Amino acid sequence: MGPFVILWVIPGLYLLCLGGLTYFILQSYRAAVSDYAQAYSEDAARQVDDLFLFIPARRILELASASAAVCFLLGFLLFGGFDGQSFLVGMVLGGTLAALGWNIPRIVLGVMRKRRLTRFNLQLVDSLVNMSNALKAGFSVQQAIELVVRERQNPISQEFGMFLHQTRLGMKMDEAMDSMQKRVGSDDLALMIGALETARQTGGNLTEVFEKIAHTIRERMRIEMRIRTLTAQGRLQGWIVGAMPVLLGVALFFLDPAMMMTFLRSGFGITLLVIVALLETIGALVIRKIITIDV
Repeated sequence: MGPFVILWVIPGLYLLCLGGLTYFILQSYRAAVSDYAQAYSEDAARQVDDLFLFIPARRILELASASAAVCFLLGFLLFGGFDGQSFLVGMVLGGTLAALGWNIPRIVLGVMRKRRLTRFNLQLVDSLVNMSNALKAGFSVQQAIELVVRERQNPISQEFGMFLHQTRLGMKMDEAMDSMQKRVGSDDLALMIGALETARQTGGNLTEVFEKIAHTIRERMRIEMRIRTLTAQGRLQGWIVGAMPVLLGVALFFLDPAMMMTFLRSGFGITLLVIVALLETIGALVIRKIITIDV
């Protein structure tokens, strides 16, 4: 019994424990990935709905998975290999690039949302003037908004059209305004909604209110453009300084690929790349903090 226990029972118990631990880890990992994917899909679906893009959330998740897989393969093939240390380096860098690639669709949606917000703010100024003129002509607030929906382009016609649709379904005007503000996220729209609610409650002159809001928004846009002009040199310097290490690395890679591959697959090279990436990130954040001025 002694040799049998030593040769079979004890290793069997070790394997059983190891198998159970592995199964538990895999199940936990699977549940975590499923929860994260669901949260990612819900967040992407909200952004897509706010942008009035009728794309299923699963398509966004598929694009994120595809971009993560492509980035992982590029990182593994460029910086790694199938032997010892190179395999470990390729897995680490490939996983890092995969994490970045996973967020590419979300970054694209963020850029689209920012551009849409800029167009909305520009259209809001002219829309306020048109609404003021419509009120002077005897229109109601809702009729003035309908005029904006008919005569203006997207995205403001979409947002105001959704506002009208919600009010016609029985939603209160202030609730529909709050819903539109949550979708758009515009400070200028928040200013308009606050002034409109104040004027409705106190009986103020809405025509003058809209004209003053339009003038305020124009002045703020003018100051913001002036600030962007004054900080353009700092932004350009930041882009140039930040791009120099990357361009230098690409140039050296084309000049001497063997030397660069040896460098990238060495521990010192990986450490140096990590330090450079951290310094680049810190520098970009500092420059962004300096040139970002709230108006």
